[in-house]
Amino acid sequence: MDGDHVLARSRAGGAASGLHSADSTRGRAAERPGAATAERPDATARVDRVLETFFRDAKNRALTLGPRYVDLWSTLERGSVGGKRFRPRMVIAAYESLGGTDDESCALVGAAFELLHTALIVHDDVIDRDFSRRGIPNVSGRYRDTATTAGIPIPTAEHRGMSAAVIAGDLALTGASRLLLDVTCDHAVRAALLDLLDEAIFASAGGELLDIELALATEMPSVPEILQMERAKTAVYSFEAPLMAGAALAGAAPFVLDALQEFGREIGVAYQLVDDLLGVFGTEAETGKTTLGDLREGKRTVLVAHAATTDDWFAIRPFIGKPDLTEDEAAHVRSRLELCGAKAAVESLIADHVARARLVLERSFVPDDLRDVLRPVIDTVVERVR
Repeated sequence: MDGDHVLARSRAGGAASGLHSADSTRGRAAERPGAATAERPDATARVDRVLETFFRDAKNRALTLGPRYVDLWSTLERGSVGGKRFRPRMVIAAYESLGGTDDESCALVGAAFELLHTALIVHDDVIDRDFSRRGIPNVSGRYRDTATTAGIPIPTAEHRGMSAAVIAGDLALTGASRLLLDVTCDHAVRAALLDLLDEAIFASAGGELLDIELALATEMPSVPEILQMERAKTAVYSFEAPLMAGAALAGAAPFVLDALQEFGREIGVAYQLVDDLLGVFGTEAETGKTTLGDLREGKRTVLVAHAATTDDWFAIRPFIGKPDLTEDEAAHVRSRLELCGAKAAVESLIADHVARARLVLERSFVPDDLRDVLRPVIDTVVERVR
């Protein structure tokens, strides 16, 4: 979604005209490393306070339906605390560097994107049939474990856990939209913010579906297909939309929004490529999941797609998608991925996207303050792969 499109749709007024004002009930799940930005003191603390208020009010509402519903909200809240607030930091970085001064409204927008992240993580764990994240039970894991403790058979307990997680993710998703209704801004800006959140959800859902479908395809997808999926699944909601939302709230011109979208796309794809490398060559401490997971799942990544074009593929292919892959077999695959040049190819692709992101920041119309807070974002991506 380009900057002109966001502002044109918002000025039409349609996206906001049918929305009611927020009521008193409106005010992420391990987090990846965030970038250091020169944000104002307490900027992320304000986001935390918005989320605390959001969950407190939600739990108070839930009391009318009983303690079980309150427990679900409490479980969802536990999954959203303790992160480094990466997406809110993107909102804050753009907003403050472009002259925004309404800290409370900025915190609401940042919290909305944090809730979106929480929702997508909860649903992603359901899709992956994971019951923990970074070694700690997630929403589905907590509900499964309490069921098994009560003597419920494992298949039924797991179904209970997944069901609760779907509901919790839905609640976080709708909560993100509700928070935007409390932002102090005119109708055009609110419509732009809602459009950006909608685009982030739309792209993430499409990217998630592509990820599932590509994994089941009989033929190995091409590198461009995988890059398209990764951009949709991650870059839009983690980088493009939060940056553009902060800029839109600050009243930035369409060409600045366009530049932020391009920057977010390039650095977001690079970020996901790094994630794919870490998913095979990293550690559980870095990824929050076992480094056997992507290989056992047969996940279609650029790393694997490149390997499929080499003579070493015959020695790699039997282990891709093997559910009981051992540590020794995984070590064999890693060695082959390095020998065939797949790892180096992904590292080169990361460098290309990082270079493009840097070029965006060098454009003459990009404000110095914005350039200064986004350079550390690039550094964060580069450091993760070293």
